Amino acid sequence: MTTRERGMSAPPEVVFSTATDPDRASAWLPEPLRTDGDERPQVVPDGLRARWSSSSAPGWSAEIQVEPADAGGARVRLDLAGGSEEQDVGALADETLTNLAREVAENLTAG
Repeated sequence: MTTRERGMSAPPEVVFSTATDPDRASAWLPEPLRTDGDERPQVVPDGLRARWSSSSAPGWSAEIQVEPADAGGARVRLDLAGGSEEQDVGALADETLTNLAREVAENLTAG
């Protein structure tokens, strides 16, 4: 499992709702965890946490936890598991957070 963190310039609730929006998932989740919008993440009730897994790509999973950060922003922690030794899961985790940040920015400008 690889863990990465990133700050985002949006309220935690906006980041979380963007991340868990099935219509936006294909734009930021790694390919093995993407769905066609018919599968929702498992939302963990004790905070802004959600988990994704794939029945078609066993071993792949992702979990995010969103927390408040300075100046009204958010801090996102991503735990990503899967792949093989040939794959750079760390680079994929970084790319995943970059994609989520882009979706959050688009969500903010659209609203």
